Amino acid sequence: MLKNICSRMLLVAFVTAAFFSGKTACSQPQLQKKVIAYYQGDGSDIYSFKTGQLTHIIYSFLQLKGNELVVANKNDSLAISRLVEFKKSNSNLKVLVSLGGWGGCSTCSQSFSTEKGRLEFAESALKLFKRYGVDGIDLDWEYPGIKSVSECKFMPEDKQHFTALIQILRTTLEPAYEISFAAGGFREYLVKSVDWKKVMPLVNSVNLMTYDFVNGNSNHTGHLTSLYSTTDQSESTDFNVKYLDSIGIPMNKIVIGLAFYARVYSGVEPANNGLYQAGKFSGYLNYREFEEKLGAKTGYIQYWDNLAKAPYAYNASTKTFATYDNLRSVFYKTKYAKDHNLGGVMFWELHGDKLSDGLLDMIYEANSE
Repeated sequence: MLKNICSRMLLVAFVTAAFFSGKTACSQPQLQKKVIAYYQGDGSDIYSFKTGQLTHIIYSFLQLKGNELVVANKNDSLAISRLVEFKKSNSNLKVLVSLGGWGGCSTCSQSFSTEKGRLEFAESALKLFKRYGVDGIDLDWEYPGIKSVSECKFMPEDKQHFTALIQILRTTLEPAYEISFAAGGFREYLVKSVDWKKVMPLVNSVNLMTYDFVNGNSNHTGHLTSLYSTTDQSESTDFNVKYLDSIGIPMNKIVIGLAFYARVYSGVEPANNGLYQAGKFSGYLNYREFEEKLGAKTGYIQYWDNLAKAPYAYNASTKTFATYDNLRSVFYKTKYAKDHNLGGVMFWELHGDKLSDGLLDMIYEANSE
């Protein structure tokens, strides 16, 4: 084992050096903007969606069993098999599997704290990829080195362990397999969770979760997923991108996130039409439900924050507030990704969209301009 580990460490050094000399596949300019869909389901409905211009579907989520990445049940196995079969209808599509998710990485800190645990994980991932024919992995560890609301265990050393995990994955996996990770879209994560300069040369992209700027534990309203910062809300998509740019991260490896859902808050007073007011999170709505549940017939009035480039809605009679992405904000974000030479956009989650004239259609339209 020790000899194997040492040889892998040398290979990591070689791969990293090759990146900075411009000789790895990951460093090549991207010819196509990524459009990445996170997906939860059994795969039977995938043909219902307009997936022709998707570049990636990420099946969410697989978990750890001991130190190994496993397909734990028949639904996961069936879903992955169906998604891989679906690739035959789109030769450019890649299917990845994601580890973790909100509350789904409760043992990640422990498993990835040792070289043995990281190696066992990487080797199990490779076996899984070969068995199912998937194209790579997306790591959704929420969050290395910092406390999460889901109360997953963490330790300060997670930041270094995450780097070591990426390194051993890159050396264990064959070059054709992709590695990405979902990153928290907030200041503490950006600063404390990832050693960006060591990690980014070894991955294909970082999928910034530029949503949930207000979340289920917020006691106030705000923008769920604003493009730009405001005086009342500093965290935004643009804030995340500018931070990574300031530390030298290649723009073409940054993928920004869109929300195909709304968060709704109750007990919100009417000042400022409910924006930046005290409130209590009361639930979610998928984009496909907006017309029925957030429209005028239910008492909501739609508003647009031109500074944040973000929509919201307020119902004065019920004192409820909703924050979300819509066609307009998705257009602005997708154009932002193009104009700033980013890797592309991703979204959570495919089932949130309408089957026609939805947010996915708007992504395609904005990319075609």
